[in-house]
Amino acid sequence: MNTQHFYKNPKTLLNKGTGYLTGYSHTLNPYTGCSFGCSYCYVRRMPVSIFRQEEWGTWVDVKRGAADLLRKELKKAKKNGKVTIFMSSSTDPYQPVEYKEKVTRSILEVLAEEQPDFLLVQTRSPLVTRDIDLLQKLGERVRVSITVETDDEQIRKHFSPSAPPIPARLKALKLLAESGVPAQAAIAPVLPSSEQFPEKLKNLVKRICIDDYFMGDGSGGKRTKSLGIAEKYEQLGLEEWYTPTAYLTVYNRFKKIFSDDQIYLSQKGFGVSGTM
Repeated sequence: MNTQHFYKNPKTLLNKGTGYLTGYSHTLNPYTGCSFGCSYCYVRRMPVSIFRQEEWGTWVDVKRGAADLLRKELKKAKKNGKVTIFMSSSTDPYQPVEYKEKVTRSILEVLAEEQPDFLLVQTRSPLVTRDIDLLQKLGERVRVSITVETDDEQIRKHFSPSAPPIPARLKALKLLAESGVPAQAAIAPVLPSSEQFPEKLKNLVKRICIDDYFMGDGSGGKRTKSLGIAEKYEQLGLEEWYTPTAYLTVYNRFKKIFSDDQIYLSQKGFGVSGTM
């Protein structure tokens, strides 16, 4: 899938944390749009996508001057209290365009100097390991959350064919652990997986976040339903995985390997230091 890149000069980078992310003072999106174009992405049903002529996944807005703008906004935000940032809420900060543009890296350079109270970096890309040097500077003030929805590559290809392969994400988690960067595996949304899934993660992370369409799309699953995701499950003969209780299958499997204080559900898993 070809991706069009547009260059924008944003007026602001830090936005108030609301809704699912009310535990954060701010959200931060280095880009608008996402070339991974995952079929289940709830952002497809948000204004940022609905009011664009281009199909979601085929366009990305690159935010120029992000570092300078963030430096100004960060100083102002710190005067008003604690600054906790969720990056990113409606894009992947490490999608392919980041290899060239390095907007996310420029943002991390600022955050490493003018450190926030907490930063969560949400991605499904192994490219995050490129910035381990900057993430290390943030110490315990950062957590990298890498999406690993399943351990089945065929399932991954069916739902998110343009996203990075699962083995590459597992390798990224390993590199983060070896580098001492706090990280978690986000099984979000829960996709069909094997009984061996927990074993594949047990030596890579000490923190697991489990979320599904019904808890995590901000509308009780309505946004996801409107995307026609149910039909994908039917095509695969896996309808039992598309129910409000399907996550329990994965949750109970992980409870056999991970302790209760290592497993978080939905919003709590993405919260500030696990308190949300």
